[in-house]
Order: sequence, then structure tokens, then C-alpha cells
Amino acid sequence: MKMKLVAASLMLVGGIGLPLQTAFAKVTADKAKELDGPRLTCMGAEKAGSAGGVAAFTGKYVGTWPGIKGKSGYEPGPFADEKPLFTITSQNMSQYKDKITEGMQTMLTKYPQSFRMNVYPSHRDFGYPAWVCDTTKKNAVTSEVLHDGKGVTGTAGSIPFPFPASGIEAVWNTIDPFRAWTEDAIVDIADVYANGTIAWGKQHFFVLAPANDPNKRGSYQDKINAYFYTGYMLPQREKGFVAVGYQPNDFNNDATQSWQYLPGIRRVREAPEVGFDYPVPPAGQRTVDDDYGFNGSPERYTWKLIGKKELYVPYDNFKINDPSIKYSDLIKPNTVNPDYERYEMHRVWVIEGDLKPGVRHIYSKRILYVDEDSWLTLWADNYDGRGQMYRITLINYHYSQESSSWHRAVSLYHDLTANAYEAGYLINEEPAEKWWKINRSDITPSLFTPDAAARGGH
Repeated sequence: MKMKLVAASLMLVGGIGLPLQTAFAKVTADKAKELDGPRLTCMGAEKAGSAGGVAAFTGKYVGTWPGIKGKSGYEPGPFADEKPLFTITSQNMSQYKDKITEGMQTMLTKYPQSFRMNVYPSHRDFGYPAWVCDTTKKNAVTSEVLHDGKGVTGTAGSIPFPFPASGIEAVWNTIDPFRAWTEDAIVDIADVYANGTIAWGKQHFFVLAPANDPNKRGSYQDKINAYFYTGYMLPQREKGFVAVGYQPNDFNNDATQSWQYLPGIRRVREAPEVGFDYPVPPAGQRTVDDDYGFNGSPERYTWKLIGKKELYVPYDNFKINDPSIKYSDLIKPNTVNPDYERYEMHRVWVIEGDLKPGVRHIYSKRILYVDEDSWLTLWADNYDGRGQMYRITLINYHYSQESSSWHRAVSLYHDLTANAYEAGYLINEEPAEKWWKINRSDITPSLFTPDAAARGGH
């Protein structure tokens, strides 16, 4: 079977640890009026900067920025000329121990010659379309958790809970943030092993998320959250395999559905249920629910909202997508070339998921570090059944001029037990016409049917 879905001690700033099942009342209209006011952004983030280096929120760029050259395609971003303020290494990491995650500390210690963190000035200059802010304000007074945490109510297109009062509300924000409503690209995948060898994959990948289309979005109780299509081009043994399907909004009475074209028999088959810790091809170095740091049903974990913390996190990562960067320079043993990654000081929500008794997952615990401005998971530390650091997810985001939202770039999945990693959503060496095409009106539900899988496989 094969499937790829387009699915420590902490210094608390705010928040409390609460189990998944806890229910909370919607906030009052007076509370919701704080959104987009003098103190809070429309997403509920603090506008003020901090003495520790967090920038003040301006949100002054929406869909554009000074120096932009095109309406689509690669852009270096508005901060391309900046130089690092300093670099965190295995030698000096003790100075920054309270500003980096346990996973970052583990990476610095395990790969002292390969992993380092170049820290740049903090910026919070990208904002949101007005309709997204309006949706967030509406959800603040209407959204609720349903079905023991398997679903939520609310208007699609933005987070349901700008004032999260529990872990389950917070994790649903990470599942349903504002982002592009279509994506289409030819992407490369590098699986890098302990001995330095690289196994390459290539996929035609596209998605349709009606929830983020301002003209078609509906409710988070509508059946479908997103459609996905993945056609395999490499490795050779996978060539011609196609998976299509959809992910639901509410997991109470539905699950991710997929149909697969199998080139060996030239037939389309409905896939068995795929989710949670199902290994993602071509190498199985990540799980289905590792995508975006976490995605899919939250039902197997008890989620706690630990609070907010100021950390150095990957941010404003335009450069790593630069077409002038060859894979031979980017893809290195142990991790990607750190000269192409950018870290900044930001406030992040810390959300902890503990595996429930009696259910299975290869991660006994996962800790998500979530940007307070976008509710995107920037980094995730995942622990094995012994409570040891096992796998680490790092998502590099850049701001997309097409969608006026943050868009994922190179995504890294490190397996610290195998001393291996996967770099996914690589696009640097693809032709310019294969670059991310975002928010296209010609991507429709008809492209995600069993017939579409058969056409793609041929």
C-alpha cells in the first residue's frame, strides 16, 4: 500500500494544560471586539514586541511587499539583504537553552558539524485579507468543539478559536489555519541516509481546499475539507502510481478517503483506511499526520495547551527556495545546508499531545510549536514509546503573493534513531513553469476522482 496525504520545563506566558474532552463556552461579543484592536491582531496574537527580541506586529504587507517583481513564482522577499545577528551552535547553545526546543538542542548535540541556527532580525510585517479577519471574529463567538474533539463548528477560511482555552481548541487552529485554497507543483523529495546516500523521489502534487476559497467556503461541518492528488514520477518502482482522495472536516463519521491507480495491474482500487502513523512513501521517513507538523484527526491524543513562549524558530524562509541553489549544495548529510535557513525570535504557542491509553501511534508524545500570528506549526518534537526524542519536523514557510498567506517550502523530517532525514516539497531545480501555482480556478473536484487517478496513471 502506498499513500501520501495532503494531510521539558517551559516558561509559561499564558495558557493552561487541559484534556481533550473539556468543553468551553464561546467567547462573548465584547471579548471578540479585542480582535484587530490596539492590543491584539485579528488572529488573537499580541501586537506588541518584546524585550527578548520579538518584533511588533505591523501586518503592513498583504499580498505584496517592496521590491516584489512578479505576481507569482520565486521571490527573495523583503529581507533578503539582512545578515545573521548571531549563530547558535553546539558550542554556545547553553546560552540559549531557554530559547530553543528540546529537539533543537538534540540536533545541535547530535550533529555538531552539520546543524546550526543562523538567527536574523524578527519581523511580523505580513498581514491578512479583510475577509479572513472578519471570519476569525465571527468564529470567536460561534465556534465550538464537537464529537469529543473530532470536529468543530465555524465558518471555514480561518481559525475557529482565536482565544483558545484548551489543547483541543488550539490544535484545531493548527488543522484549520488560513492558507492557499489550491496548490499545484512538481516537487522533488530527497531521502538522506546515515551513510550519506540519497534516494530521490519526484511527484506531481496538487490540492484543492474549498474551505480557503473566499468565494466557495462554507462551514467546518461541511463534508470535505480538502482534496488531494499525488502522481509518482520517481523512484522508478513507483512511477505511474497515483493516489487521489479527500480529507473530511469532521472525523466523527468520516475518515480520509483515497483511491489508488496501481500501474502493475492497471486498475484503480479504493485504498484501505490510511491515517495517523501510516508511513508516507517513498521511504516511510514520516507519518501521514506529520504533514504540516500535524494534520488529520486529533482523536488519538490528549491535547494540552501549555502556553506561549518566546523561541528562535524557522521564519521568513524565502531563500531556501531560490532556483539558483542546486540540490548538491542544499542537500547535505544529517540535515540541509544551514546557510539557507533563517531563524527569528517569535512567540509561539506550545501544544502537547499525549497518546491516549489503548490506541496506537509510533509517537507517544508530540510537542507542536505554533506561530502566534498564523497558527502554523513551525517545528514539532516527537517522542517514541520510551519517551526519547525520536523524530523532528521543521516546516520552512515563505509568504505567498498569490494567496496573501504563508506557504510551505522545504519541509524536513528528521529521524534521530536512523540518523536519516527527508527533505520534501523541494522545487529549486524544477523548471520555472513547474513552480508552485497557487489559487488557480481551474483545479476542480473532478480532478480528484477515481477516473482522474486512472487518467493520471496512464
